[in-house]
Amino acid sequence: MKNIAIIMGGYSSEYKISLISGNVVYQFLDRNKFNGFQIHIFKNKWVYVDVNNVEFPIDKNDFSVIVDGAKITFDCVFNAIHGTPGEDGLMQAYFQLLNISQTACNYYQAALTFNKRDLLSVLKPYGIKTAISYYLNKGDTINTEEIVAKVGLPCFVKPNKAGSSFGISKVKTAAELPIAIEMAYKEDNEIIIESFLDGTEVSVGVINYKGTVTVLPITEIVSDNDFFDYEAKYLGKSQEITPARISDEMTQKVSEIAKRAYELLKMKGFSRSEFIIVNGEPHMLEMNTIPGLTTESLIPQQAKAAGISLEDLFTNAIELALTN
Repeated sequence: MKNIAIIMGGYSSEYKISLISGNVVYQFLDRNKFNGFQIHIFKNKWVYVDVNNVEFPIDKNDFSVIVDGAKITFDCVFNAIHGTPGEDGLMQAYFQLLNISQTACNYYQAALTFNKRDLLSVLKPYGIKTAISYYLNKGDTINTEEIVAKVGLPCFVKPNKAGSSFGISKVKTAAELPIAIEMAYKEDNEIIIESFLDGTEVSVGVINYKGTVTVLPITEIVSDNDFFDYEAKYLGKSQEITPARISDEMTQKVSEIAKRAYELLKMKGFSRSEFIIVNGEPHMLEMNTIPGLTTESLIPQQAKAAGISLEDLFTNAIELALTN
């Protein structure tokens, strides 16, 4: 029986979603193969939380824990931390230094994909289309006219390194730009402002399933709100249609691009890429490497449509991590 540390929580606004994801992984872990341990990672504490909610501090020197006088070490880490430090490469590098297997991509890929600007810059030369973008760092002069001239209106203002749609605004007038920029800065000190893409939004999960890079059934996103914001993602204000209502040809086209991005970046573990299809051309928005794993999340929905149970999905991720 392998000891599996399921890490959850994190240091960002996404910690509540991460705790739910981690609990789902724990709930669906194959108890015939694995001993699951829920590990909460927060700025002020790293603790193992047992079934009675008793906390035991993690020794960061070797990522071990003492329970009832016995030292427990882990064969593999299942990473369910959305945002920093689980999705930006910090935990990946830490576990690599300790020589502990983990289910996510490697630290460089995590850092690259977590930075929307850098990810899109790396993929553009390979012909992967993106929105027109404008970048700002905290402290930069905000030239509203210049921004509007480049990206047009409406446009989207996003924190460069954040997830779960925190800090994102759809801006319809030039007067709204400074307010949206200030809101985005609450999540990150770098901002990406993108042109509005008017088309069909789809989400594409790609995983290594039993040794083969596999594209899961595509989900179409139809938000009740102005865009796929936090409420639409997590509070039921959207329709998530799997498989997406797009042609077989478009399904193949988007799938090939998502798979190509996964392979170009030498990804491991889960990835979920977001696209908007405009005039028959998929435009990539971002790639998530620790996507939501709640029962309502997109990757579990897509796995179910592919005939893959959550237990099988999680077992596959752990077994691949242990063999790599």
